[in-house]
Amino acid sequence: MDFEFLKTQESLTAFEWSLRAIIAFFFMLIVTKALGQRAISQLRTLDFAIALVIGNIIAHPLSDEHLGMKGSMISTLVLVSLYVGSIYVILKWPAARKLVTPKPITIVQNGEILVKGLKKARISIDVLLEELREAKAEDVKKVALAIWEADGKISVFLDPQYEPLTPSSLQIKTALFELPKTIIKEGKIDKNELTQTQRDEGWIISQLDRLYQTEVKNVLLGTLDSKDKLQVFLYE
Repeated sequence: MDFEFLKTQESLTAFEWSLRAIIAFFFMLIVTKALGQRAISQLRTLDFAIALVIGNIIAHPLSDEHLGMKGSMISTLVLVSLYVGSIYVILKWPAARKLVTPKPITIVQNGEILVKGLKKARISIDVLLEELREAKAEDVKKVALAIWEADGKISVFLDPQYEPLTPSSLQIKTALFELPKTIIKEGKIDKNELTQTQRDEGWIISQLDRLYQTEVKNVLLGTLDSKDKLQVFLYE
């Protein structure tokens, strides 16, 4: 097969441009898989650097026919190898971890904002207040501790007196939590999930008719809990 479109060209046809994009897409999927979930969900210093560089390396051949893709793909594979090796070193030797993973910084303590902490973390008051709102802490005075983490997120701990009451704090026993089974999804019964509930399709169909006067094909989502409570969401 001729792969000339991957090399330097004076001009490319629309089809060849499309092939470059398709190959780059699947190549990046493989690279992302190799990088692992950590690099996707938590962009720390090392993760951000590698993602930024790889993005630039792959993007250029997709917009300039004078640049071949072979060099970009080789460079990316080398960078991924270096990244994986760096992660191994960080896990093996804690001393190396300090070079790329900063220590957590306390920015709120006992209801007081620590200005030095804000400056060290390089975040503004607006960002702090936004993070507190997302943590359902509308008043800084209610915060016992807020820590800026290495991945850029802020961990918020409310003062115990402002924590919501729970059955545990009231010494009330509750049943063990069990995630409801998704037995119907987008108009189709999930037979594997249904088998685990010790129910059959006939029971589901009769329940839908009796409780909701509908059929399986009209159900967007249907769940069944340990108490045989059927919860149904219909297509609008």
